[in-house]
Amino acid sequence: MTLAEAVLGAAFVGLVAYALFGGADFGGGVWDLLAGGTERGRRVRDRVERSIGPVWEANHVWLIFVLVVLWTGFPRAFAAAVTTLYVPLTLAAFGIIARGAAFAYRKSVDTPGMRRFFGAAFALSSLLTPFFLGAVVGGAASGRVHRDVGGGDVVGSWVNPTSALGGTLAVLACAYLAAVFLCGDARRDGEDDLAEAFRRRALLTAAATGAVGLAGIAVLHADAPLLFTGLTGRGLPVVLLSAVAGSVALVLLWTRRYTAARIASAVAVSAILVGWAVGQYPYVLLPELTVEQAAAGRPTLLALLVALCAGALVLGPALTYLYVLFQRPATARERSGV
Repeated sequence: MTLAEAVLGAAFVGLVAYALFGGADFGGGVWDLLAGGTERGRRVRDRVERSIGPVWEANHVWLIFVLVVLWTGFPRAFAAAVTTLYVPLTLAAFGIIARGAAFAYRKSVDTPGMRRFFGAAFALSSLLTPFFLGAVVGGAASGRVHRDVGGGDVVGSWVNPTSALGGTLAVLACAYLAAVFLCGDARRDGEDDLAEAFRRRALLTAAATGAVGLAGIAVLHADAPLLFTGLTGRGLPVVLLSAVAGSVALVLLWTRRYTAARIASAVAVSAILVGWAVGQYPYVLLPELTVEQAAAGRPTLLALLVALCAGALVLGPALTYLYVLFQRPATARERSGV
């Protein structure tokens, strides 16, 4: 493994973490949107708020981490991508800001009208933001980002079949992860009826995600042939792993083994991203910019890798403790003063 590959691998770990943790947050907002009227959807919205409230800000640290590593370690590819895909990236950034502000203000206002307004802003932002992020991935993966800064089509790079597929799959994957995670949270706090409700949502969303994924094979074959070749070649074992893990997750959900279902679901979603990376390797930007060509100089990469290792030693245990702490039952957290 070269130094550039090690740095890119660290960024990819951050991307997977954001897809899992940040994705579940976005998915919670999707279920908030679909919860129903004020009274009928109150318990679902309260459950979503209690689950994501303590960790949603920490989850977005992963996105910042990925952007900083790519900007520093691979400035040429980063500059080409952001100058071509700045429209969906800007819309995603506005969505993240609007979502966070609405989530915070919704708990602070008293009037029903303002609560509905902020609730709608939170829910819609949770739906649209992962779509735009998925569209960005689709544009990059289908070879629509030119290696030269400003050389790509700022509209066609994200308004295309592969980007539409990527955005749709991102929304569905987020909703699926959230439903699976919320099953366990609801059962942990003794809300068995909500656990059943989210279990049904998870099963339905899994079916929809699988159907879109199968249809996406034809889309990639026609619109992103290089990526399709990579996925059906060296990336095929990882794609099959995703399918197997997803099938296992469905069985675990059906039998109400929610903790194990979380793990299997996380493996399934992570394998999708790993399959994309393996299928695209050794290119950062298909079909013309490899990892080594896009990387910064050796001193920069070495300093960045040292900083990443030091940061992992400091922040890794803190983030782990945060996630573990808020997976305890509500009564246990109350006794500990959290």
